[in-house]
Amino acid sequence: MKLGIINGPNLNLLGTREPEIYGSLTFEDYLNGLKKKYAEIEFQYFQSNSEPEIIDCIQKMKVDGIVLNAGAFTHTSIAISDAVMAIETPVVEVHISNVHQREAFRGHSYISPYAKGVIIGFGLEGYRMGIESFLSDYLK
Repeated sequence: MKLGIINGPNLNLLGTREPEIYGSLTFEDYLNGLKKKYAEIEFQYFQSNSEPEIIDCIQKMKVDGIVLNAGAFTHTSIAISDAVMAIETPVVEVHISNVHQREAFRGHSYISPYAKGVIIGFGLEGYRMGIESFLSDYLK
């Protein structure tokens, strides 16, 4: 099984950015743990602060599923929404924090209508939950 993880803007700062919201672990350290736990999965990882680069990655990634945390683009980008809608690869939308407990604008997602599912507010473990959703589908 091949899974992609795509992170959007400012998620390269995990571990130092607002640790009270996002925790103190870097994403690279978390990803290394995922790779050990799921050795049978081939992971492709991409992070960008650039909307066009994220769109290109969504369109070009050749995987069985994508775990996508588009960051703030979730609430603003119709273009990323269109990219998710346009591909056949299933996408699980993930948010580290509970966006509904934060600023009102974070409660709206342009991606959710086209996602297989949405995982919100479980910290970095949301990525693992997204992976597990693909594994359970794969094993059916």
